[in-house]
Amino acid sequence: MHTPAELLPIIEEAISKIEYPKHPANLYEPIKYIMNLGGKRIRPVMVLMATELFTDNVLKAIDVALAIETFHNFTLVHDDIMDNAPLRRGKQTVHEKWGNNNAILSGDVMMVESNKHLSKVDISVLKPVLDTFNQTAQGVCEGQQLDMEFEQRNDVSIAEYIEMIRQKTAVLLGGAMKLGAIVGGASNENAELLYQFGENLGIAFQLQDDILDVYADPDKFGKKVGGDIVANKKTFLHLKALELAHQNETACLTSTDQDENDKINQVTALYDQYQIKELATTQMEAYLNQANHALNELSVADKRKQNFRMLVQQILERES
Repeated sequence: MHTPAELLPIIEEAISKIEYPKHPANLYEPIKYIMNLGGKRIRPVMVLMATELFTDNVLKAIDVALAIETFHNFTLVHDDIMDNAPLRRGKQTVHEKWGNNNAILSGDVMMVESNKHLSKVDISVLKPVLDTFNQTAQGVCEGQQLDMEFEQRNDVSIAEYIEMIRQKTAVLLGGAMKLGAIVGGASNENAELLYQFGENLGIAFQLQDDILDVYADPDKFGKKVGGDIVANKKTFLHLKALELAHQNETACLTSTDQDENDKINQVTALYDQYQIKELATTQMEAYLNQANHALNELSVADKRKQNFRMLVQQILERES
């Protein structure tokens, strides 16, 4: 069994060997650029980890891993356009470097490239692979739409927020796990359990991200602490504070004309007053427990699950 760290160079090598057409350069250079910006490659690693639960030939799933990573980067290209983001992983975003129109079109082609990777899997599993991928991709787009709609709404519930992050973030982790399991030869039951593991892990990951945005060590966090607060982003913490705090205390949660540091300090104090961090942590741990339950039900030797338990532990201990 490979550790996640051992799978990463396998994925990086496969990415480096992808040959995109040379012309038109402004269509394919942005794809090569975003695909080689690095990142943790969590999703393709999860594909290979799931495959290796059921077969020793981890390379059986390399094309699916590339499809998932290509699709993920496609969503980043389009998300950055929608967010007007100047940087991605410390480098210029595709739309800043090539312009919005080129970025949109390159993103579209990345969906085609994803399907080209998927078409290389064994014919015996092609249909369930395509069905799972398409369902996953559609869910991610639905989640992004909900996220955009939430920016214009003042009545978002916590249940709606959880559903949004389930679709926008968690279904891709669940889908990656299920796709790897299918290629590895898993039973339908085991493939579904791995989907549940990945999905619940993904929800927990996002809730942890909400917490870290406010309470992380600034020296270890990869972005500005309090950025969600400044943006009035409707995170779990924000919505829980609106639910629990008195109406005359909540103006700071939605203000747009405060000094940034004053706003961050005031909102954080409100969170502390109502123990919002502790409530968010309890919710996060509940989803991690569901992930662990699905993993425990999986019909494979326990020693083969050890790397998956490490993923859960990494969520609990994450600082960035």
